[in-house]
Amino acid sequence: MRHGVGHWSSTGTVRSVIRSIADSRVLVAREDDRVVGAVSLQTKKPWAIDLRYFTRATRALYLVDMRVDPARQGHAIGRRLIEEAVAVARAWPADAIRLDAYESPAGAGAFYAKCGFTEVGRAVYRTVPLVYFERFV
Repeated sequence: MRHGVGHWSSTGTVRSVIRSIADSRVLVAREDDRVVGAVSLQTKKPWAIDLRYFTRATRALYLVDMRVDPARQGHAIGRRLIEEAVAVARAWPADAIRLDAYESPAGAGAFYAKCGFTEVGRAVYRTVPLVYFERFV
């Protein structure tokens, strides 16, 4: 796994996937008949998000889960999922996408910055720095 193993990279359970589908808009990347990536957006603020760090966006969506098949990382699947998430947010309508990412050798913070998200704050969770990101759409 390119982004390593940690509490942020557990294997999804059937229960967690069903809950995510029920609470979120899930976008899926496919190659032929294989799912190679997915991103989940929701209007409900996740518990780990501390709103003190964010701007006063009035209709934010939260990117709560993103996965790309480790064998397909580095092939622009994640970037395309983010761009589709931005399009969905504009149509929702929402004015921003917010997320948190871990800053560690296995974290995805640099990826989100490359995708146009701006760092707006930092915290620490389970001894790992947590970075809050926001992107206006």
